[in-house]
Amino acid sequence: MRTSAVGLWVLLGALWLINLPLRPLFDPDEGRYAEIPREMVASGDWVTPTLNELKYFEKPPLQYWATATLYTVFGVHEWTARLWAAALAFLCIPLVFAFTRRIGYSRDTALVAAALLAVNPYFALTGQLNLLDQGFTFFLSAALFSFVVAQRETEPPRSKNWMLVTWAALALAVLSKGIVTLVLAGGTVLAYMAVTRSTSILRRLQLAAGLPLFLLLALPWFWFVQLRNPEFFQFFFVREHFERFLTTIHDRVEPFWYFIPILLVALLPFIGNLQRWRLSAIESDRQPGEFRPELFLLLWCVIVFALFSFSQSKLPAYVMPIMPALAVVLARVTQADPRAFGRAKWLSIGFVLLLAVGLLAAAWHRRGFISEQTSIWALVAVIVGVGFLVFDRLQRAPSATHRWLALAAVSIAGYQLLGLCYASAFPSRSAEAIASQFSGEIPEQTNLYSVGQYRHSLEFYLQRPVVVYDYVGELEFGLNQARVTASKRGREQFLEDWQRERNAIAFMDPTVYAALNAAGMPGRVIARDERSIVVARS
Repeated sequence: MRTSAVGLWVLLGALWLINLPLRPLFDPDEGRYAEIPREMVASGDWVTPTLNELKYFEKPPLQYWATATLYTVFGVHEWTARLWAAALAFLCIPLVFAFTRRIGYSRDTALVAAALLAVNPYFALTGQLNLLDQGFTFFLSAALFSFVVAQRETEPPRSKNWMLVTWAALALAVLSKGIVTLVLAGGTVLAYMAVTRSTSILRRLQLAAGLPLFLLLALPWFWFVQLRNPEFFQFFFVREHFERFLTTIHDRVEPFWYFIPILLVALLPFIGNLQRWRLSAIESDRQPGEFRPELFLLLWCVIVFALFSFSQSKLPAYVMPIMPALAVVLARVTQADPRAFGRAKWLSIGFVLLLAVGLLAAAWHRRGFISEQTSIWALVAVIVGVGFLVFDRLQRAPSATHRWLALAAVSIAGYQLLGLCYASAFPSRSAEAIASQFSGEIPEQTNLYSVGQYRHSLEFYLQRPVVVYDYVGELEFGLNQARVTASKRGREQFLEDWQRERNAIAFMDPTVYAALNAAGMPGRVIARDERSIVVARS
């Protein structure tokens, strides 16, 4: 049994990670979070993060450090750039299993909980990208689950140890995404006390030991980066937390209901079970006054969803921390419904097939043709999905739990194939193709420019920074700290500098190129894609 269990997790992990080296890095996020640690390794400065050799303080450094370490050991590759994020996303699945078992659920229910997270389309697709939210989700979930275990422990030493795990996980979550960690955790504790009208959970916080541990792990980087960069505090804490939440400075304004469709997609495989989602059915048997883990997890989901819904800055990955807790909450009622697997099977595979058809249609609409590679990946995704349906119909698995796990494996494989299909259908989402045409042939003395755009993955593939003109975006803070004014990096200044060049390459937005070409810009076009035209002077 132990060998088969290990084999199961190895299989799911292999399916989850298998395509990390097969897809190019997408702009902007994947390229950004691959390039920052590359610059750390190149500069040797692991305190002050930089992007395009400009100070970049939007996020804490834990993922940068982890990826930079992977670069140092295994080299700078697409798979090493993605490994930390994707691996921690996958580890949320066995984490859900282990926690569900730990709080007294049966092994079958725990496996169903893990399967619910694996077949979650939103979690599976987002979990493959190089973002900070996967690490944030893993450490938040570890803190949440260990807190629940600590509250349920009857022996004080064990309760204390679990609370120390909670404090350590909170510190790592802060180093992954910032102090929003404390807002979410504190808000859930307050909500639980308000609903239960009890403050008993405060007696087990272990502040005397836990708070020093938290500070020991979380504080040093903030201290050192502030000593080296006096401007850090205002930008990171004031602008990137309070102003980001309360104002529209990041131009990511979305309606209040923005996350509702995302949540519906996440719940799609088991949405037909809604009538059973009552707290009385979700909660396990308990004694009066006993800690209520399911209620606490539900309140966590509500707090995360509400906080980010009220925020003036929204991105799809923000609600990822809901998903592991939600899988635990829904495991019991899903397992109890004899029709839940049938619905999940058809909805999961149907969603994979629908996305495959949608990607083919979108590729045709955008480019006027469908590449052979795109067609192959889409066809394989369809074959995998249909093959599972046929196999499940002809030969039922020995138990419902095994069928859930088989569906989890097929869903993961299907979403991986769709990721490859998307990458081949929209190659301009990454700078890999355009950079590969000449990246190994650019002499070191050749100056590189980017005009009217900034493609984050470009520097990763060129392994060099570029001088940016006619663009500010998220480089604004770094440019200001480097005392680069708009006039020094405007389009007119580029044209003037370009006239003097004898050995340079410029990547530019097609509309910018048209304007500069009309203004008499010298040079020859050496490459292009949907987003960039590459001009050389030599």
